[in-house]
Amino acid sequence: MTRMPDAVMDDPDLRRVFAALSVDGARAWLVGGAVRNALLGQPVDDIDIATDAHPDRVMALAADAGLKAVPTGIDHGTVTLVAGGKGYEVTTLRRDVETDGRHAVVSFSDDLAEDAARRDFTMNALYAGADGVVLDPMGGLPDLAARRLRFVGDPERRIAEDYLRILRFFRFLAWYGDDADPQAVDACAALACGLDRIARERIGAEMRKLLAAPDPRASVELMAQRGVLAHLLPGADAPALDRLIATEIALGEPPRWPRRLAALDAPDAAEALRLSRQETRHQQSLRDARGWSLNEAGYRLDPVAARDHAVLVAASGASLPPDWRARLQRAHAARLPISAGDLPGLQGPAIGRGLRAAETAWIASGFVMPAPALIDTAIAAAEDTA
Repeated sequence: MTRMPDAVMDDPDLRRVFAALSVDGARAWLVGGAVRNALLGQPVDDIDIATDAHPDRVMALAADAGLKAVPTGIDHGTVTLVAGGKGYEVTTLRRDVETDGRHAVVSFSDDLAEDAARRDFTMNALYAGADGVVLDPMGGLPDLAARRLRFVGDPERRIAEDYLRILRFFRFLAWYGDDADPQAVDACAALACGLDRIARERIGAEMRKLLAAPDPRASVELMAQRGVLAHLLPGADAPALDRLIATEIALGEPPRWPRRLAALDAPDAAEALRLSRQETRHQQSLRDARGWSLNEAGYRLDPVAARDHAVLVAASGASLPPDWRARLQRAHAARLPISAGDLPGLQGPAIGRGLRAAETAWIASGFVMPAPALIDTAIAAAEDTA
């Protein structure tokens, strides 16, 4: 018998929620990621709870127990109960009535096996009652122990219910899997065109999570081999990601999905993944900085982008000096020691040209070129282009 760790089940707020949902024959179970992560010894962040009580009864049970209940998705069976300042998503057991590849029409159920049958992966179809005993209606425990990612039931059918599950497969493989079920991989490759039916915002959210995994190299390489990566990000360079992550590990740099996306160097990534304006600017700044020295990157870019630039440079084969982080900090703090007021003989656009030339020379000098020399450089540059 497999049991949940006491550290999870003994949480007093969770026990209050379980107690509230276990009155007059109602039943409740932890489900999905909370069970999976706890059994893997990984942090349990979001806690989802399944119940055979319908949403209106969940609201009533919560009120009786003195818990705040928020109808966050009541039409789909979800009510958020608040205990100890934390939210617990409570969803009534469901079965699919109709699916179209993007959304599902569901009806409520009192059968845990029916609820498990509509879930995506066997390792996500694990349940645990208030006693901590794990229930495994879909054979997920052996898969979890082997780090084997496998769809519940027929892979093609699961994917056809929601094509985003293709990306979820590779994302979960990156985070939790060592072994990809061959049938599942074949189904993802065969149905990759279905991703065209999914909103780009949803695709972008999955790709962010995938690239944020500690080491997504094997998963992304598998996506590339089976044509899924090219379908999502035409022109993406999977081997470059491999080199980047090896460099991150060597340098002790934590994972950052924007840096990894930049390494893939897909031409239309911002549009394909519906990046925000800030995220798009970050990607563009890293492209613009190609060929820049550490001094120039540290001076012209924000500190996060400059650090990403340095790691990308190292991944391309260039060597970084041992003090590269300190150099970036010094460059960011540096201020050009002359201004337009130091160039009284120049007017209009000539001032801008002169200052830009002085700034370039100052950066190249390692920020040590004295002000008189910078003024001479500015004046000479302005005169050369007059």
